[in-house]
Amino acid sequence: KERRLTLEQRLKGGELRALVATASLELGIDIGSIDLVCQIGSPRSIATFVQRIGRSGHALGLRPRGRLFPASRDELIECAALIRAVREGNLDRTEQPVAPLDVLAQQIVAECACGDWREDDLYALVRRAHPYRELSREAFDEIVEMLATGIGEGAGRARPLIHRDRINHVLRARREARLVATMNGGTIPETGDYRVIAEPDETVVGSVNEDWAIESMAGDVFLLGSTSWRIRRIESGTVRVEDAGGAPPTVPFWLGEAPGRTIELSREVGRLRRDIAESLDEPDAGVALLVADCGLDEGGARQIVDYVRATVAGLGIVPSDRDVVFERFFDESGGMQLVVHAPFGARINRAWGLALRKRFCVTFDFELQAAANDDAIVLSLGPQHSFEISDVFRYVTAANVREAVQQSVFYIPLFPTRWRWTATRALAVPRMRSGRKVQPYLQRMISEDLMAAVFPAQIGCQENLTGPLTLPDHPLMRQTMDDCLHEAMDLRGLRRVLEQIEAGDIRLHARDTTEPSPMAHEVVNGKPYTYLDDAPLEERRTRAVAMRRSLPEDAKELGALDQAAIDLVREQAWPEPRDAEETHDALLGLVVARASDVEGWSEWLGELRDAGRAGTVAVDGARLWFAAEQLSLVRLLFRDAPLDVQPPPAEALESVADRDEARLRLLRGQAEALGPVTAADLASRVALTEVDVDRGMRQLEAGGFVLRGQFTPGLAAGAPDEFCDRRLLARIHRHTLDRL
Repeated sequence: KERRLTLEQRLKGGELRALVATASLELGIDIGSIDLVCQIGSPRSIATFVQRIGRSGHALGLRPRGRLFPASRDELIECAALIRAVREGNLDRTEQPVAPLDVLAQQIVAECACGDWREDDLYALVRRAHPYRELSREAFDEIVEMLATGIGEGAGRARPLIHRDRINHVLRARREARLVATMNGGTIPETGDYRVIAEPDETVVGSVNEDWAIESMAGDVFLLGSTSWRIRRIESGTVRVEDAGGAPPTVPFWLGEAPGRTIELSREVGRLRRDIAESLDEPDAGVALLVADCGLDEGGARQIVDYVRATVAGLGIVPSDRDVVFERFFDESGGMQLVVHAPFGARINRAWGLALRKRFCVTFDFELQAAANDDAIVLSLGPQHSFEISDVFRYVTAANVREAVQQSVFYIPLFPTRWRWTATRALAVPRMRSGRKVQPYLQRMISEDLMAAVFPAQIGCQENLTGPLTLPDHPLMRQTMDDCLHEAMDLRGLRRVLEQIEAGDIRLHARDTTEPSPMAHEVVNGKPYTYLDDAPLEERRTRAVAMRRSLPEDAKELGALDQAAIDLVREQAWPEPRDAEETHDALLGLVVARASDVEGWSEWLGELRDAGRAGTVAVDGARLWFAAEQLSLVRLLFRDAPLDVQPPPAEALESVADRDEARLRLLRGQAEALGPVTAADLASRVALTEVDVDRGMRQLEAGGFVLRGQFTPGLAAGAPDEFCDRRLLARIHRHTLDRL
């Protein structure tokens, strides 16, 4: 209290002007004299930052002053790029909505409520507005017809708001249209927040999320601003509170979309990353660049340089606007995470992430989790996914991206939310009714009923679907999809990126690492608004990723498996039988075993042969042991090779459909016992041709049983690929991390 009085006295005496840090400086409200603006975190837009900083220094002889406080290493680079962009005079491009049909519906109702209009005259009036300068007559007539007949069909349809005289082509408002247009106008969407009102003076102190408010009860203490508040009661749309007197509070949560970084600022981030990476060979060159061009002090500049150096050492390249890196690593559950380092901004990355997610779903028939932020996309892969990373490069192209993203949008919360916003702007979902506010949960129910009337397949039983969903030919549905693709996401920007990739202007790189690289940390620990699906936080597969608390001393360790770990897992995977029964089990798993590899089993192999339970086959001078029950597999694999085995009873033989199945069982059994192995090495062990083995291993890869890559450290460039059972590879990764 004493400190506060001193501050107030100094303010009144003119000794100290207000120091203001607020996220609403762009409202244009006269908030007094400001010396310094403090921006917590990146504003994700060059223009927004300039506008906020411009709220300070409003007097002759003064200059606007601001400070940026980044909250992470990625934000530190983004803020540095932001300062350089401002100094170079760069700004974001503002894209105006082109002929939004929901706003058109609202304006038509408002105009007709003020007087009758001939259709041609009203169409000419609308075309005078710049966003509607190219509005087609067909689209205009669709909206007029929708307003005259109501939206949708059946019991959930919205009521009509205008009369249409089709004979004289005149539009007139219905009786309730004026009241509806007056009470429900506007384009700002309803967020569903509850107002927080302090008693007894009825002061509005803020707002909280609807879901959080419903889950709270009287007596709970929570934090809002810098004050603890105790809930007195919760009313319809309002939480009434009193000062809790500093009692320990809980923190409320909010749900919503975070603003995405603009493409112009994203290009600046990519350019700065490239410039720093190119300067790493010269001592202190990157630090000097950041201090001179980006306004950083030496400590902040060195932190960025160290961060980029560690990334380059771990991945071999720094992700930028010209280089996209696909990074894959195992998590603690035995699954894998695929991180796409693409610093193009959240709007492009959301679209790309959804398209990749849909293509994975179609390819593997398995729905996976995904998240995206301004700098990366993460796809949480299950044990069913086994593929070469470079295969993913071809999953999404400029030709199929629109269809992939559009099909993905139907199944995420974004679509029903944007539909509610569109229907509200078109006056189909009321904000106010009978002078009272319609509660958010009622608005959601009304919009769902309206969705059922317009697009029943979207909310209908999925068991009745026989193919992919198709967007209905309805103007508000088309507007909703357009908002999803071009407002919440940037489909046009993504298509430009894909075209640059296909033209070779943007290069793609594939990397397998033992743990997440430094630039993967933020998206793996993504905030809730980065998620592209609605799985709850406690079920996120990215929570299974173990990361060290600091950068490794040598970041090259990130991409290298430990040879000792490989040798240990190979030793553990190879069978070590202790009697004849365990030897028989080992033969059943391996299908065939080279005599030189099982010399230590000779006593038990002899027992099995004498009992008619094992035999040998001679192939190209090699002697292979096998279990008698698998005689059918051996005959299919080695058709004319001489056999030394007592034929077992027919009912004891294992059934096999064809040679392909026999080969897959053989190769899978070998892979489960050998660890990383090339096709040539494996061919020599099982007496098959290298081409035959390679074809079979690729079939196993497609089924998710093995992974392909170069796993043994120290392999020369251009060395043949190795194959490894995915469970053994996961164990190798864990042992490597234990050593690190």
